[in-house]
Amino acid sequence: MSLVQSNQSIDWYSQLSARLKAHWRFKVIAGTVMASSFFAAYFLLLYFPVFHVTEMPSTAIDRLVGLSPNSLLLYITLWFYVPLGSWLLDDKRELIAYSAALCGIGMVGLAVFLFFPSSVPRPNIDLAEYPGFKILVAIDQPRNVFPSLHAAFAVFTAICLDRLLRQLGVRGLIRGLNWCLCLSILYSTLATKQHLAVDLFAGTVLGAAWAGIYLRFFTRAIDEAARGDATTPTPHRNDLAVHDRQQ
Repeated sequence: MSLVQSNQSIDWYSQLSARLKAHWRFKVIAGTVMASSFFAAYFLLLYFPVFHVTEMPSTAIDRLVGLSPNSLLLYITLWFYVPLGSWLLDDKRELIAYSAALCGIGMVGLAVFLFFPSSVPRPNIDLAEYPGFKILVAIDQPRNVFPSLHAAFAVFTAICLDRLLRQLGVRGLIRGLNWCLCLSILYSTLATKQHLAVDLFAGTVLGAAWAGIYLRFFTRAIDEAARGDATTPTPHRNDLAVHDRQQ
C-alpha cells in the first residue's frame, strides 16, 4: 500500500467520530419523526385497506428460494442499515436532502399501498419453533408488499453509502461489505416470505431510480452551493470599516 493510500485509510477512519457527532440532535429528531410517521401510515393502510387487496403472483424464483425463518435477523437489519447514510453525513444541507429523499421513497410506497393494496400468501410454519418469526407474523400482516420498501430502502442506502465511502477514500473490503449487506437484506425479503420476486424487483427499481435522482440533482445542487460559498470573497476588515462609516 502506498503512503497516500495509507493516509486516506487513516483519514476516513479518524473522521468517523466527528461525522457521527455532527448535527446529532437533528439526526435523532429527524430519524424519530420520519420513522414514527412512516410506521403510523404504514400500519393504518395495513389494517384498513381502502381498495380491494390484490394477491401478487408467485414465480419460479419464489419457488427456488425456500422459507428460512432464521433469515429474519437479516430482514430486521434494514432498520439499522438505513440510518447509516445520514449518520455518516456532516454537511447540514446534504443531511436535510438525504432525509427528504428517504421521505420521498416512503411516500411513493405509501401512495401505491393506498391505491393498490397487495398481499402475499403466508406459508405454513410451526411458529412455536421460531418465536421471533411468531412476533413478525403477529405484527406485520402479509400486505403492503408491492413494491418492497425493504428492497427500495436497502438499494437506495447501498448506492448512497458507496458514494460516500468513495468520497472518504474507503477501498475494497468495507465497500464490498456494504453491498453484501444490501444483497443479504434483499435475499431475506424472499426467504422470510414477506415478499415475492415481483415485489423485490419493483422495490429494487424504485430504490435505484430514487438514488439516481438524489445523486443527480440534490447532491449536485449542494456541491455547487458549497463551491459558491468557498469562492465568495470574505470582506476585508478595512473594507468593513469604510462601509460602516458610510452608513
